[in-house]
Amino acid sequence: MSDIAPQYNFLSTGIGSVPFLDIEAACLDILAKFPSMPFWPQFVRRSYLEDMSAQYCEGLPLLEINKEQRSIGISQKAEIESELTLFYEHFLAQDTDYFAISKEYAPGLHVMLDLICRGAGPDGQYIKGQTVGPVTFTAGITDNTGKSLFYNDELREAMTNGLAIKALWQARKLSESGRRPVIFLDEPYLSGFGSAFSAIQRHEVIAVLRTVIDYLRANSNTLVGIHCCGNTDWSMIVEADPDIINFDAYAYMGHFLLYPDDIAGFIKKGGAIAWGIIPTSEFSDRVTLDGLFSRLGNGFVSINHWGIRSDILAERSLITPACGMGSMDTESAKKAMDLLCRLSAKYRKTADG
Repeated sequence: MSDIAPQYNFLSTGIGSVPFLDIEAACLDILAKFPSMPFWPQFVRRSYLEDMSAQYCEGLPLLEINKEQRSIGISQKAEIESELTLFYEHFLAQDTDYFAISKEYAPGLHVMLDLICRGAGPDGQYIKGQTVGPVTFTAGITDNTGKSLFYNDELREAMTNGLAIKALWQARKLSESGRRPVIFLDEPYLSGFGSAFSAIQRHEVIAVLRTVIDYLRANSNTLVGIHCCGNTDWSMIVEADPDIINFDAYAYMGHFLLYPDDIAGFIKKGGAIAWGIIPTSEFSDRVTLDGLFSRLGNGFVSINHWGIRSDILAERSLITPACGMGSMDTESAKKAMDLLCRLSAKYRKTADG
C-alpha cells in the first residue's frame, strides 16, 4: 500500500467499458465529467478485441484469439517450450514495449492520452486504467486438454507475469499524461469464490493478485485497485493489499459490511474504498440522486460505528458505477454518468461543509 494515503474526497471515476462507438467524443465527455480521475474507455461493442480478456492478449505466449467465435484458447500449432522461452526473455529484460497494448485493441487508451497531451480537458491529479485480473484471465481460458489455465501452474505463472508487465507498460504510458496512474485489476470471477463451482484456493488467489500488485509497486508509482462487481471474501481482497477496493455498493453493501475488522483495518492503514453505487444492470429512472445519497449514507453510518471518522472516510472514498457500463444502452449510460457526477459533487460539498 502507498506510504502516504491519497485524499480522494469522494471524487468519481468509471470502471472501463462503455456502450458508445464514437471514440473521441466519448473520451472528451469522460474528461469533462471526471476531471480529477478520467478513465480510458473500453468500446466493447466496437470489436471483440476490446473484450476484457482479449484486450490484454498481445505479447502473451501461446494464446490465439478467434474473433468470429469470440473465444481465446491455446494455439494448437504453438511450441510451448520455445514460446515460453521467448516470453521470459522479454519479461526478464523488462521489455515493456514488447507487451504494449496497440491502438487496435485499445483505441480509448491511445485517444484519451493524445487528447490530454494536446491540452484537452482540465488539469487533474490522476488518470485511471484497468486490466483484466489474473484470476479472471487464467480461469476463463482453457488449455488443449480442456483444463483452465489457472490449474496449470506453468501457464498460470506465465500469464500472471505477462499481465503484470503489460500493466507496467500501461502505467508508464498513462504517466505520459503528467498524472499519477491508477490501475484497477478487474476480477469478476472472484464473485464465485467459495462456491461449489470454484475449486480455487484462497492462498492461490492472494498469490496471483500480489504478483501483479507487487510488480507494479516495485517498478512504478502506480496506485492499484481491485474491482469485483459481485460478492466475494473481502478479507481475502484486503489481504492482497491493494490501495483501493472497488465493489458493487448498490447490490452488495450488506455483504461487504460483514467484514468490519478487515475493512476498518484496511481504511486505517490508508486504503481507500471505491463505492460502486450507481447500478448498471438495474439502472432505471427510479434510481435517483437522493435515493443513492441515502443508500450510501447508510453504509457510511456503519463504518463510523467501527471507529472511522467521517473526515477520514471522505478522504478514503471514491464513487464509481457498480460495474462497467458496456451492457447498458447509450442513453442510460449517459444518465448514469451524469448521476455519478452529481452524487460525487453532493458528497464533496457535504464533506467540505
